[in-house]
Amino acid sequence: MKESMKKKTENMKTSLHATEDIAEKFLNKSVKEIIKQYPEIEKSLDEYNIGCAPCSVGTCLLKDIVEIHNLSADEEQELLARIAKVIYPNRAIKISPTKRKKRSSKEIKYSPPVKKLVDEHVLIKRWVALIPQVSNALDFSSKENKQVILDGMDFTRSYADKYHHAKEEDILFKYFDENLDILKVIREDHEKARMYVGAILDALKREDKDTVVENLSIYRELLTEHIKKEDEVLYPWLDRNLSVTQIGTLFSKFNDVDQQFGNAPEKYEKLIKSIEKKFKIKEEVIK
Repeated sequence: MKESMKKKTENMKTSLHATEDIAEKFLNKSVKEIIKQYPEIEKSLDEYNIGCAPCSVGTCLLKDIVEIHNLSADEEQELLARIAKVIYPNRAIKISPTKRKKRSSKEIKYSPPVKKLVDEHVLIKRWVALIPQVSNALDFSSKENKQVILDGMDFTRSYADKYHHAKEEDILFKYFDENLDILKVIREDHEKARMYVGAILDALKREDKDTVVENLSIYRELLTEHIKKEDEVLYPWLDRNLSVTQIGTLFSKFNDVDQQFGNAPEKYEKLIKSIEKKFKIKEEVIK
């Protein structure tokens, strides 16, 4: 009888370890790999606002994606249970949440330096919102309409890239492992944006309206998703992993950049306002 109970206990321990090994195995798989094998998992991720499928990098591990998106313990348990059921439909796989801290609120609160970046996004979003009207009005016989796009590209290169993106790439990201997949995704977006701007300027020289309009549209779509990704996913995650001392240093470094660029923010806000006025678009506060 004792031997039977001992064997049963050993079998239970073996089964438990096997279950833990299975859970660990898929938690350490890349999200892209999991979605490729089990496409239905994409729907579950989307329901938790985890849009990994369109990502061009896609090497983030499942456990990292869950942490980065700051799911509560209950949400994490529910999502992982759904994924486990798809991958192992005939096995009862129970995964404990990887973190115990629950969110006190769904409202995102940014540290002062990160809030600076979020505020800079507002002006960029105002330019992005103008792109359909600017594209429709493009007429190479009108020097004024062509100049609007040239001004927009100057705004993109000088304000969005050299001023804003430089704060991210040259300062903020340096506090983290730059091989992190989420940072690779963001930097890749920046490179794509630069490529589209170059293509737009080249097409303007050749007076190739179709190519200008096409690249402006792609650029608009890229920036819209990129800003959402940063405001709602990347920035909150970075904030959670910055120390109080690092936040203070970061704020000081951002102020140094502001001083270096002088009146650039005011100059480009004036530019965007003038374009909005030209197309009779009321200035709106974009959050």
